[in-house]
Amino acid sequence: MYMLEFIIQLLTTPAIMLGLVALIGLLIQRKAFGDVIKGTFKTILGILILSAGAGIIVDYITPFSEMFTQAFNLTGVVPFDEAVIGALSENVNEIARNTSLILAFGFVVNIILARFTPFKYIYLTGHMLWIMSGALAWAFYDLGYSTTEAVLWGSLIQGLVLVLFPALAQPVMRKVTGNNEIAYGHLTTSGVVLSAYVGKVFGNASKDSEEVKMPKGLEMFKDTAISISAVMLILYLVTTLVAGPEFVSTLSGEQNWLVFSIIQAFGFTAGVLVLLQGVRMFLGEIVPAFRGVAVKLVPGAKPALDVPVIFGFAPTALMLGFVFSVIGMIIGMFVSKAFGTVIPLPSIIGGFFTGGAAGIFGNALGGRRGAMVSGVVYGLVLTIPVALFYPLFGLEEYGISGIALLVPDGIIVLTLLKIFSDLNIIPVVVIVSILGVLATGLIKKKKKQENEVEKFA
Repeated sequence: MYMLEFIIQLLTTPAIMLGLVALIGLLIQRKAFGDVIKGTFKTILGILILSAGAGIIVDYITPFSEMFTQAFNLTGVVPFDEAVIGALSENVNEIARNTSLILAFGFVVNIILARFTPFKYIYLTGHMLWIMSGALAWAFYDLGYSTTEAVLWGSLIQGLVLVLFPALAQPVMRKVTGNNEIAYGHLTTSGVVLSAYVGKVFGNASKDSEEVKMPKGLEMFKDTAISISAVMLILYLVTTLVAGPEFVSTLSGEQNWLVFSIIQAFGFTAGVLVLLQGVRMFLGEIVPAFRGVAVKLVPGAKPALDVPVIFGFAPTALMLGFVFSVIGMIIGMFVSKAFGTVIPLPSIIGGFFTGGAAGIFGNALGGRRGAMVSGVVYGLVLTIPVALFYPLFGLEEYGISGIALLVPDGIIVLTLLKIFSDLNIIPVVVIVSILGVLATGLIKKKKKQENEVEKFA
């Protein structure tokens, strides 16, 4: 049990897990000892810097979320995946145990599928692995399946999710990054891809958000630090003034309420800059190191990585996606009232990280207008499906209230599980899906061999 706990800790600690990936990749390539140490340490440090930046962003945006709720008189549930899975694991031992087992065995299935199918993706976003395995453990427990059934079917489904969703996003990722070296490893894939294609319909790909021509007096806004600071300063000040000095003073403590708001805005920007520095260091080491794993263990494999790895490719689109996703979430919140279930509050943190990703994806397909449209659509995705999904697997019976599952990929998978369980066909669907993925690989391999024969005929 201690060994299993150790392995799970490695898999759910991004810095260590990705450091090990870099270590293995460099050793496979027989790099010099100094290069191995350098690549491993800088990968770990890059992730820690990235995480520190994300932590700073969360610290500075949490008061903003509270002010936002107060300013606009919002009440409802908070979409917060980590809180949902954490509370379920704490309240039900079987869910906690099955989560660990599904995570471990699901990752093995991921590697096997990547090795023998055309879906060459190794999912390396640790907290997303944990959230998906926890969601599956919860669903199977709620549906009345035994531990053996939950772990078996849950692990196979987890492995399928870890290769199929990155494949869904890869055509857009190639446009974003300009190459095919990394993949999108986050459980918001279906949402950002859908929103990006809607953005493509209404956008104009020739007008890239990063190439907007500005008057000389406004050229300073091409600087990421200046543009993010300006946007956040406006958002914070408007929200602060509407929330009122009395409420804001409860958050600012001894500090003047208006000074507090200004510092919060700049602190948020500081977090973004720290995060981007970590991304640059991390990508500079993990991509070359991962080639060793790809060549030897899973030929052609690509690492599916967390959202921030794409931030540096289009920082303007990032901010457009953030701002317009918040608008979309506010619209979605009012639409959700019609369903009579719960009203999901806007997730400001989700709006920045994954709404920003939707903006970047939307910009890749539809330019700056595509980024705006994509942001709004993604905001709707982060609210309306949450409200519709909430009754399917109730949390109140587990003593949990006020929070809800957010990630679109997880909501899709769990909704399908509910439907297939009612029809008593979960094993059939899972086995057919696995065989279908493997058959796709065999067909592709056969065609490749036939093409090679034709070349030499």
